[in-house]
Amino acid sequence: MLGKTRRAELRAVIDDYVNRISRHSPIEMTEVRDGEAVIKKLDADRAATAILLDAGGKSYRSEDFAKWLGEQRDRGARELFIICGDADGFPAVLRERVPQKLSLSDMTYSHELARAMLAEQLYRAFAILSGSPYPK
Repeated sequence: MLGKTRRAELRAVIDDYVNRISRHSPIEMTEVRDGEAVIKKLDADRAATAILLDAGGKSYRSEDFAKWLGEQRDRGARELFIICGDADGFPAVLRERVPQKLSLSDMTYSHELARAMLAEQLYRAFAILSGSPYPK
């Protein structure tokens, strides 16, 4: 995450979903100051799959996102970095470094709300993959 999630109520929602996801998969949510810090993390783990959360990216239905996530897992992807921007979006150098993009919707959301929505969709995807009744 570029920048901090400042709204306490959204931080609580994100933390709740991160805790739920941790029952299915190791997860780490990291907030960094800028795009250069993200690039350093990506350079440190070149095997990781990286995606920008971006309005111009590919959008999925929840079931299709779960399928994609399961395919990543089944192909042996060890780490998946989903990078969320801040209010200013992404610096050009990061956009160039990470060509794969994911969109939550055709609508625009605040970066803090998008983070909470992403966390819920990740949890939903893991629930779908495990056959949990949550997504019903």
